[in-house]
Amino acid sequence: MKKIQLESIKAGMKFTLDVFIEGTNIFVPAGVAVRQRDLDQLKRWGITQVHTEGELMSEGSSSKSRDGSGRSSDSQDGKTLLKPMAVQENKEIYRLYTDMVEKLDSFFSELTDSTDNAKRSLDQVVQSVLAAVRDQQREIIGFILGGDVQGKPLAKNSINSAILSTVIGKELKLPAYRLLHLTTGALLHDVGMTRVPEAILRKQGDLSEDEQQKMRAHTLLSYKIITKELAFPEDVGRIALQHHERWDGDGYPRKARGQDIDLLARIVSVADAFEAMVSEKPYRNSMIGYTAMKNLLSDNSRRFDPEVLRVFIKSMGIYPIGSIVLLNNAVIARVVDVHPDAPLRPKLRSLIDEYGKQYANDEGDIIDLLAEKTLFIAKAIDPKEFQES
Repeated sequence: MKKIQLESIKAGMKFTLDVFIEGTNIFVPAGVAVRQRDLDQLKRWGITQVHTEGELMSEGSSSKSRDGSGRSSDSQDGKTLLKPMAVQENKEIYRLYTDMVEKLDSFFSELTDSTDNAKRSLDQVVQSVLAAVRDQQREIIGFILGGDVQGKPLAKNSINSAILSTVIGKELKLPAYRLLHLTTGALLHDVGMTRVPEAILRKQGDLSEDEQQKMRAHTLLSYKIITKELAFPEDVGRIALQHHERWDGDGYPRKARGQDIDLLARIVSVADAFEAMVSEKPYRNSMIGYTAMKNLLSDNSRRFDPEVLRVFIKSMGIYPIGSIVLLNNAVIARVVDVHPDAPLRPKLRSLIDEYGKQYANDEGDIIDLLAEKTLFIAKAIDPKEFQES
């Protein structure tokens, strides 16, 4: 294995095989561009060289397999390689997802103009979410971490929260009418945000006390819009009113606690919190799904109903569908399904194999960690790592 002086490596370089530091610690996987911040970190640690059995890839080249077959994959940029699995496997559901976001965004815009028309368009979105979770749950969940819909943050966040809430409600075996109320309330839980000043919503940094009060008022505004303007049942409005209440009684607007918070609101509270953590915000970057799950697991019955949280984690896994992970054999893969009784052993699809070969259009091998006992997830990876030069 040859040694390479760190000073000779430049940001953007790629190698045909994995590059290591200090024995078996991977510095950068095969075919993945070196980042300047990683080089800077090694310098701070006092590391002056790395080692690899591979060669420097020329610009535009692709890595070859180690078996000497000479087969190579077309070089893919990170954005293409990490497109949501549902985009690549099922363009129909991709169109369904983007259509739901578009329709909900239009609903929020039309709300002040024509309540009747807006309500009809919302009903269509509700039925689309219910059908997607019933018939294609795995695929539709894949968009929550990997969706590439730009803009329309309120609509996208509401669609994602509704999908997650419906998954939880389905797992809890809610009756049909309660599941309908849950999906509707999840779509509308933040509708009051349309009445909060735009400057507050886009502000970077801490809000003033007055701004915080206006922001928190969105729960009351949402409740009034749902029950008065749209004339939905009280059960639907209560979801919006209570989704920021906490299990320990330290939430708002009324400091309700425990079982006094409606079950549907407790469900949306978990879904909304996860969605908020994995979505980009003006004031911070998104978390990867694994980190968001770890945050939820550390709640200790403070914010969330522990039973609802247990069901959510069972349904989604510790590494949610759509997560990008690095295995102990240097394979980089996407989580495509979970085993409810083995949350650390999901089913994966290979994106970059152990020889550096990249697979576009989800053509990589399926790896079931429940069956492959020698393999395990070494770490979750932020997809942005593959989109930086």
